[in-house]
Amino acid sequence: MTNNCLLDGLPEPVRANLLSQMETIPLPVPSSIFVPDQEPRFVHFLTSGLASVVTTMEGGESVEVGLTGREGFPERVHLLGPQRGNTRCFVQMAGEALRMQFRAFQEYFLTCPPLMHSVHQFVQHDSLVLAQLSACNRLHEVEARLARWLLMAQDRVASRDLPLTQEFLGQMLGTRRSTVNLAAGSLQRAGVITFTRGRVRIEDREALEGMACECYPIVAELFRSLYR
Repeated sequence: MTNNCLLDGLPEPVRANLLSQMETIPLPVPSSIFVPDQEPRFVHFLTSGLASVVTTMEGGESVEVGLTGREGFPERVHLLGPQRGNTRCFVQMAGEALRMQFRAFQEYFLTCPPLMHSVHQFVQHDSLVLAQLSACNRLHEVEARLARWLLMAQDRVASRDLPLTQEFLGQMLGTRRSTVNLAAGSLQRAGVITFTRGRVRIEDREALEGMACECYPIVAELFRSLYR
């Protein structure tokens, strides 16, 4: 098994074919996965770590619009057509990935129904999560959104310790660093996290779930049911 949920859910002949064309690579922070307006050179099936897809505005402000860990691969939208968009993807938490040439993967994707089905399922999951979080980011308070985001990150990296700076968290939540500091301080005073320089430790997951907004159980169930 590879520890990537999408790959591990494929029929053995399909998985074996893909693995024969893949190499394992490290993903240090903040490695670039793909950039705006360009076709990716590779697809990256994460086996550990976390990658963020962000949109950057003219003024330089960035906000996260996608999050990928071991459940799939960041380049899924590029498979679906020629449009490239204005997003970029980088490694937010260091890990490893199985990497394959994008064009080779795309050709196999277009001719292999089991692979196409799994990728479409992943893209559907991604779209449903994005729709929920679009409403979340508009309607819910930063503290509840921060709790939700930390839980989502832990689900993907399976660790209580998350190497995250206030600047990163502000970018992920689309808010100022000072606002993130206040929200994190509130969670820390409640005893659910410890927030030191460059690292968040989840101390009480159950209590953190209680402080998250209503969106977390929705996206968590989508995550659990993805390859059920």
